Amino acid sequence: MRHKRSAPNRSNRVSDQIQRDVAELIRDLKDPRIGMVTIQNVEVTPDYAHAKVFFSLLIGDPTECEAGLNEAAGFLRNGLFKRLQIHTVPTLHFHFDRTTERAAELSALINRAVADKAKDADEAGPEATKP
Repeated sequence: MRHKRSAPNRSNRVSDQIQRDVAELIRDLKDPRIGMVTIQNVEVTPDYAHAKVFFSLLIGDPTECEAGLNEAAGFLRNGLFKRLQIHTVPTLHFHFDRTTERAAELSALINRAVADKAKDADEAGPEATKP
């Protein structure tokens, strides 16, 4: 029973360690398609066979970068073998995380709406308050 309770914590620790190690290993890649990448999250399957690695991108093309990272997945996995003290090192699957991109778009929409509302209020001026 004790083993089952500790399993989720171990999975989280492994995910966190993979996230840190992959972030460091990516810096050594020479592929020009891979821009300024930030590893946002890692989800490891219960059997540790596969890991979804979610990344965001500051500079570069998300589709090209994802392709480059997935082509380098074997090289990155070999780097993990040397760093991780676990029996099974998962196969890495990279996915572009659009969360930060969507947040920026939403923020821009809100700013635009606030600016439009302020502009409309200024244009209406004192006449809007007359009976």
